[in-house]
Amino acid sequence: MLSCCDSSSLRVLVVDDHELTRLSLKFALSSQKNIELVGLASNGQEAIRMVENHRPDVIILDLQMPVMDGWSASRYIKSMYPQAQIIAYSAVEEQQATATNPKPSVDAFCSKETATHELIELVKELGNRNGSGT
Repeated sequence: MLSCCDSSSLRVLVVDDHELTRLSLKFALSSQKNIELVGLASNGQEAIRMVENHRPDVIILDLQMPVMDGWSASRYIKSMYPQAQIIAYSAVEEQQATATNPKPSVDAFCSKETATHELIELVKELGNRNGSGT
């Protein structure tokens, strides 16, 4: 576990193959009240293991990664843990990304061009959909 918060905290997992992105999101999320960063993963296989172990409320998931991409990981995660809210986090435009995957298994799409505070607000919004967090 990367931080220790009370049980009302929104549990978040960050999955991206770029270390700088992972660490930047770790810094941004860790400074938020009521958000617990439960892990960082660099590919879809690591994400699946972390979901099994930590049961995050929200997953920020890059779509293009080595070993296992975000689309494959999201389908697997949703099949085993459907209540998890998944944000597709990508440098690719949403229309282009969804054109290659007509049945997306994500709950929201967020461009990597989006301001960090907007991504954090999206994390909170999705986390509150399931009654998670505060």
